[in-house]
Amino acid sequence: MAYQVLARKWRPRRFADLVGQEHVVGALKNALQQGRLHHAWLLTGTRGVGKTTIARILAKSLNCENAENGEPCGVCSSCTQIDAGRFVDLLEIDAASNTGIDNIREVLENAQYAPTVGKYKVYIIDEVHMLSKSAFNAMLKTLEEPPEHVKFILATTDPQKVPITVLSRCLQFVLRNLTAEQVFGRLQFVLDEEKIPYDNNALQLIGRAAAGSMRDALSLLDQSIALSSGEVSENSVRQMLGVVDRRYLFDLLTAIAGQDNAEVLDCVQEMSAHSVGFATVLDELAALLLELAVVQAVPTSADPSVGDIAEVQKLAQQLSAEEIQLYYQCVINGKKDLPLAPDEYSGFLMTVLRMLSFSPLAAREVKIDQQIDGTELSDPK
Repeated sequence: MAYQVLARKWRPRRFADLVGQEHVVGALKNALQQGRLHHAWLLTGTRGVGKTTIARILAKSLNCENAENGEPCGVCSSCTQIDAGRFVDLLEIDAASNTGIDNIREVLENAQYAPTVGKYKVYIIDEVHMLSKSAFNAMLKTLEEPPEHVKFILATTDPQKVPITVLSRCLQFVLRNLTAEQVFGRLQFVLDEEKIPYDNNALQLIGRAAAGSMRDALSLLDQSIALSSGEVSENSVRQMLGVVDRRYLFDLLTAIAGQDNAEVLDCVQEMSAHSVGFATVLDELAALLLELAVVQAVPTSADPSVGDIAEVQKLAQQLSAEEIQLYYQCVINGKKDLPLAPDEYSGFLMTVLRMLSFSPLAAREVKIDQQIDGTELSDPK
């Protein structure tokens, strides 16, 4: 049997399998339970957040013979045929490839006929913003007065390009990007089901690199499994993503905290010798400083499953809260200034030297009637 990529194999088939998007799922399930079905829905959001997946699940729920609380049963003939892509009353149209009025006109002409086997004729139009102006105009009349047996589910990554006349005739749902924690949990579930060994640190790296897209995360997961011969290791994921080893970051922050200029320069040169991307190093450094700040504020938030949690806790005790906040601001501003530097190495080195040069000043505790050293007023004479 041909290999099926993880993004397709583990695509959710029921609302209960979806990760995130509770605000959309809840509204759709309530509408299905109460029979308050709109004739057109518009799903918007960035790539890989579940627009087409939700559209297909909704199509199944509309035509399911044994739907319960808005959930498709997954075993009736309608559900199985939709999963297999053979349901005659469901038509998926890629608007990026079928932009012209002729394509839409053919769809609209067929919409007037009753469904063949299902309860509804469902039209899923992906990337609907790619349709031409004439194609949108042809849709308007059907969207305004659709037959009772027809439902439209539109999906787009760019709702700004959809005419307002079309938007006003649809129920619009905005799908949010997934958090790194949601992606991490889903990747753990998939790998446990696939019985593939993995490192938690590696999955966290993939979760952050996916930038909220579950499809991107599963594609990166496929790539990391191939790279490390059937497992997901932290080293292979770092190599694949070009992410710096956290050991360098711990050494660098320890040297900065100790004001060891020579050690700081050695750390930067060692990273340069390994051809790391300094823009990525700044991102990782900001993430580590955030992690340190959270561990300082809420010590119980530390995840014991993370391999380097001992180093994180040690560094959180070594640095003051003021130092962490100052270093974080230096890193953020350094990332902003990096494109203006002569090269990445110079920009990163200047950021690190700035972290060395500035140190938060915190007055030691004194009694109310005492003078703090160095604050005496000079003689006006």
